[in-house]
Amino acid sequence: MTASTIGLDTPQVTARDKVQGRAMYAGDIKLPGMLHAKVLRSPYPHARIVQIDTRAARALPGVKLVLTGQDTPTRLWGTHRKEQRILATGVVRYCGEEVAAVVAVDEETARDALDLIRVDYEELPALLDAQLALAAGAPEIHAGTANIGHEMRIERGDVAAGFASAVHVYEATYTVHSQYPGYLEPMGTVAQMDGSGKLTVWTSTQSVFLARSRLAEALDRPLSSIRVVQAVTGGGFGAKIVEESNSLICALLASRLQRPVRLVNNRLEDFMGARSSVPMQVRLKMGVDAQGLIVAKDVHILAECGAYSGLAGDVMHVTAMRSDSMHRVQNVRSHAVLAYTHNPPRGSFRGFGGQQMQFPLNSHLTVLAGMLGIDPMEIHARNAIGAGEISVHGWKIGSTGLIDCLAQTRAAISWDAKRQRQPGHGSKRRGVGMAAAMHVSGNRTLGNWDGSTIVLKMSEDARVVLMTSECDMGQGANTMLSQICAHELGIPIAHISVATPDTDVSPYCLGSLASRVTIISGNAVMRAAREAKAKLLQMAADKLQAPLDALVYGDGVVSVKDAPERKATLAELSRLHIFRHGGQGLLVQTTYDAPTVMHDANYYGNVAPAHSFATQAVEVEVDTETGQVTVIDAFVSDDCGKALNPLAIHGQTQGAMAQAIGWTLYEELQIEGGRMMNGNFADYTMPTADSLPSLRTGLIESIDPNGPYGAKGASETAILPGAAAIANAVFDAVGVRINHLPITPEKILAGLRAQKTSGVQHA
Repeated sequence: MTASTIGLDTPQVTARDKVQGRAMYAGDIKLPGMLHAKVLRSPYPHARIVQIDTRAARALPGVKLVLTGQDTPTRLWGTHRKEQRILATGVVRYCGEEVAAVVAVDEETARDALDLIRVDYEELPALLDAQLALAAGAPEIHAGTANIGHEMRIERGDVAAGFASAVHVYEATYTVHSQYPGYLEPMGTVAQMDGSGKLTVWTSTQSVFLARSRLAEALDRPLSSIRVVQAVTGGGFGAKIVEESNSLICALLASRLQRPVRLVNNRLEDFMGARSSVPMQVRLKMGVDAQGLIVAKDVHILAECGAYSGLAGDVMHVTAMRSDSMHRVQNVRSHAVLAYTHNPPRGSFRGFGGQQMQFPLNSHLTVLAGMLGIDPMEIHARNAIGAGEISVHGWKIGSTGLIDCLAQTRAAISWDAKRQRQPGHGSKRRGVGMAAAMHVSGNRTLGNWDGSTIVLKMSEDARVVLMTSECDMGQGANTMLSQICAHELGIPIAHISVATPDTDVSPYCLGSLASRVTIISGNAVMRAAREAKAKLLQMAADKLQAPLDALVYGDGVVSVKDAPERKATLAELSRLHIFRHGGQGLLVQTTYDAPTVMHDANYYGNVAPAHSFATQAVEVEVDTETGQVTVIDAFVSDDCGKALNPLAIHGQTQGAMAQAIGWTLYEELQIEGGRMMNGNFADYTMPTADSLPSLRTGLIESIDPNGPYGAKGASETAILPGAAAIANAVFDAVGVRINHLPITPEKILAGLRAQKTSGVQHA
């Protein structure tokens, strides 16, 4: 019997191509007659474009095309608000906005041509602070918006009565900053027009169909005239969904030239063009009763989207409400405002708004636990929502391993022993901290469909091709789909391949977002494989002249139970499915749409089919002389339902932990006067192997009723608790509570000085 890989460590099916250098990223694609593009960006955060002189650039030998905003379609594009041209027209709204594009025979010539373009700007006052942008009388960045990109209010229960019943109430303000996605592969696109007028775009993307919709909108072309093919994608982390401009510019240039065009960002261009995470200020007030149960929560959020709103409003939506559903709290109120500024646009990032609230929430809960004199682990356990319960926002919790995650984390980090040790008195002091989080697996918010369609095609030798437009961006989607298909059909995983997502031939899927691929497309491929198996069995029943219940299926063969010599291989049955009167190739198409609903006008409704939970504990060492914080130990317990591929989940969890440590301690976009000052990896400090501890992870299998074999998402939850766990550990070590990220040596030293002079323990 062919061994199933479900639940076993399974190498990525894409790994061999990547390590052997065979994987074709967008930047690797070479087409006959291909030209190369570069982009000129604004040096000002806000300015009127008085005049653009491109004559010298056009005259440079080797230059084939120069476009400015005046040459672009007038139709505006945007995720929700239609507010942006492909190239800036009339005015630039942030430093780095795309102003002109050049196509030449090679990149060097294109770069030289950029230097020859003369742009006369009239610099205008820039709004670089979200609070100033929302002040009365502030000039509008987009007419008619009052500089509000999105606003939401939610109130459930009786918040005032909840606070009145509380024995302890704590209120504090937190700020969180932008984090660059930091993927290995910068954005890249190759585009070409064919003789029929079809525009084909190969690009680094998390969703080929969402990318096609955006291209059609921005280029003002029919959807059917555009084909999007996913190139091998070297990481996305949310930033390659629908917000970058690289693919739009490349597609426009190719459509004008009728020749293939390649546009690949260098790292500085990617820093300027990518959507980093949404910075926010969060004012949080919470009350607990004598047992430590949360009786009221009130939150005010000021988020900043930069010059264009994109997905930032959706991110803020998550910050405002998702974390409420990990607890049994019934009295909650949220008011969140998204402000336009003349800073670079912000948008989707791994965790999608969860980090921005889990840092304040988990910091708060540790403070409240201290007020009550109970362990922080205990306050989480007492408030944890249970399986089968419905949250304050109408979310049905099918499974949760949060209590088990807490227990696993407690044991793994030696929590009790380290909490009871005597405080240090030397210059280096250690402390422990923890935090917990939840995330969705799937999310019915983009429209009234959260589904996936799989086409399964079996060849005459019983090998299988899966056709899907769910995108593997390195997280292992193709491996997971292959595992499920192999398990259901009882064939080796090596006999399955997953076709490249291609809008011309792949069925419609939403793509890799909201940790949806495992639970949504996993269910779809499971159904497809079972239907294909049923067709094979029916074919065998006809061929072997035996009833279905008399057949045995396994090891690539179908045989008759009481006469095993009467048998047929899957390859024979697949051929017979074609070569018979009225026959056809064995092809199955199935769709799975999650059993969820769109939320109502008050954001109430069961929008996700499953929810993942995680807890993290860290041990830090704080040098009281330098302020340096070092993470000594870190452990994350991840509730992923059923671990289909533990190897992949551990890798995803460790990567998420590294990103969280980077956001908390090292990474910070330095923007001065609207200009990015550290748009490269020399100055933008990401954590390296030397600055990370051994990242330890554990799995909890809560078995979700909606997931394939009980599986749910396992790519995002682990990034969410890191910042609060570190901040809580710092407080445990030296008594300084940091509410404003990142946690820098300067803030630690300031807090220690404040301790000595006035007893203040906040920085």
